[in-house]
Amino acid sequence: MRKSHPIRRAVLAGAATVSGIVLLLSLKPASDPASASAAGAAPQRTAAAQESPQGGSGAQRTGTRSVTGDVARTQYGDVQVRLTVSGGRITAAEAVQAPQGGVSGQKSELAVPKLNQEAVTAQSANIDTVSGATYTSGGYKKSLQSALDKAKAGGSASGPASGSASASSSGAPSGSSSSGAAGSGAAQARTVTGEAARTDYGPVQVRITVSNGRITKAEAVQAPQGGVSGQKSELAVPKLNQEAVTAQSANIDTVSGATYTSGGYKKSLQSALDEAGG
Repeated sequence: MRKSHPIRRAVLAGAATVSGIVLLLSLKPASDPASASAAGAAPQRTAAAQESPQGGSGAQRTGTRSVTGDVARTQYGDVQVRLTVSGGRITAAEAVQAPQGGVSGQKSELAVPKLNQEAVTAQSANIDTVSGATYTSGGYKKSLQSALDKAKAGGSASGPASGSASASSSGAPSGSSSSGAAGSGAAQARTVTGEAARTDYGPVQVRITVSNGRITKAEAVQAPQGGVSGQKSELAVPKLNQEAVTAQSANIDTVSGATYTSGGYKKSLQSALDEAGG
């Protein structure tokens, strides 16, 4: 067959046409998947970008803060209460002012730790008057209520506080309600008194309340009394009580100016912890 034969030219032309069509078909899909994958990747990145800020803003923590009530005037001196509030609950209470000197100071020394404990237990100002310290107790309640009002106005949730108060009044610790769902045994709070620690200015003895393995309250049932020693105890003991609940151990700071009382407090506190099994 000659090169110029019409059939040969037709065959070559047809082959060229088929090759062109195949080339076009092979090139077109290559571009489409690339664009499709690019389009598909964009929504994935957008979703990840949307999830990131949600994760960052999800965890909101309630901070711990101190609130000091107004000064309450009594016939024997001023009383002023400071609270530590966390998550809507009173975690610590202390009297930053109380009647001092002589018999009034001695009464304050005995009454204030009990009032501090009552405030944490009741989660309100509805606390018992300490026998023999009626005026100090009354002033404490007024200043405590003032501090609670300030805490509430400042954004501290009052709901959890009232709920925990009912738990405390029923004798069940707040943490035991969640474990009670497991059945028999919601842990009950118990009180443990440490051995009296002798100091140069008088014995110090600490009593703690333990619930679910944690110190929920601490108080000095004995501390140096009378004169300057009594005044120092009056100022130091509330701080030491608060430190014991905060630290959950006897590793607490010594109160400036009350070295002997602080040392005795730590020894008796450690004794109480040992007896409690902590």
